Amino acid sequence: MARREASVTDAQASSTDFSRPLLAWYDRHHRSLPWRTPPDETKLGVLPDPYRVWLSEVMLQQTTVGAVKRYFEAFTDAWPTVEALATAETDDVMKAWAGLGYYSRARNLKKCAETVASEYGGRFPDTEAGLKTLPGIGDYTAAAIAAIAFNRPAAVVDGNIERVITRLHAIETPLPQAKPEIRARVAQALPHDRPGDFAQAMMDLGATICTPRRPACVLCPIADGCTARREGTAERFPVKAPKMEKPTRCGAAFVAVRTDGAVLLRQRPPTGLLGGMTEVPGSHWTARQDGSTDTSAAPFPADWRETGSIRHVFTHFALELSVFRADLHNDQPPGDQMPGDGWWSSPDTLPGEALPTVMKKAIEAAIPGATKKPRKG
Repeated sequence: MARREASVTDAQASSTDFSRPLLAWYDRHHRSLPWRTPPDETKLGVLPDPYRVWLSEVMLQQTTVGAVKRYFEAFTDAWPTVEALATAETDDVMKAWAGLGYYSRARNLKKCAETVASEYGGRFPDTEAGLKTLPGIGDYTAAAIAAIAFNRPAAVVDGNIERVITRLHAIETPLPQAKPEIRARVAQALPHDRPGDFAQAMMDLGATICTPRRPACVLCPIADGCTARREGTAERFPVKAPKMEKPTRCGAAFVAVRTDGAVLLRQRPPTGLLGGMTEVPGSHWTARQDGSTDTSAAPFPADWRETGSIRHVFTHFALELSVFRADLHNDQPPGDQMPGDGWWSSPDTLPGEALPTVMKKAIEAAIPGATKKPRKG
């Protein structure tokens, strides 16, 4: 009995003091990422470029590492510094962001770059409090930049870290109510000498070992202190509150195609869902109401024919669009029938337009392959 009590006590102690074995694992098995400074360099005092850390963290919100890599490399090629991004054309930034989703991030990205360049001389604030004064930077992003870019002892908690901590301590409180407890547990374990590496080690552990399904507990460097592993309940965590069923909204999209292959586009209003992005004309749907699903909402009279329908899932609702196509002569429609903010995009320029995924789907339903960039070589 005494032996069992001692083993439980040892496990509890290791669950609150796991930074050393975790960092030792990270030193050997860290992921190589284009925005990351390797741990052997950070231990020597080399810190990442705050601009690259900030850019990667904004891109990684609600997006996978695999999807972000090529966007990150394209952004840093085009705008290698925060000052360069600050002076970029907003339309160019939105075009480069197209496909990453959550487009308010791109708008705030540009505003933040402008603020850092104009008010801070191109240097990011080096504290959580200072970072949170910048556009688009909330609690998580501020903590991540402070820890990773400036080696500040900030408790960083993303989805991967939530999973690791809730399993380590078998936290039964469902998310999001469990977030304060998770953050407190991270703060308790935080090593003040390597907070940035600790944050990235936790992220890597959740992404590669402590995965949502079939976690590789036998390879985990902190398995000895993990309550869920000991009890065989790892896949139960994190506990999540029941999801509300998403409503489905309906609408119509109209793809007008000229003889030369150009497609009629327009820009969405600067605020709201998909604000500032490019779209084909369509009916007025929102997250709260349906739009017309027939040709009554067409931008001008034409021989509109239905070419199918598409479905796209947003954060809070799903959208189903009936897609219509009209083939026009190059001088159509008459100027007085053109949408006021519309323009014709040629087949060469269409793939590079700031089209969100839902609009790419609509165009593809009418013109298969139209939004795909041609392969080089």
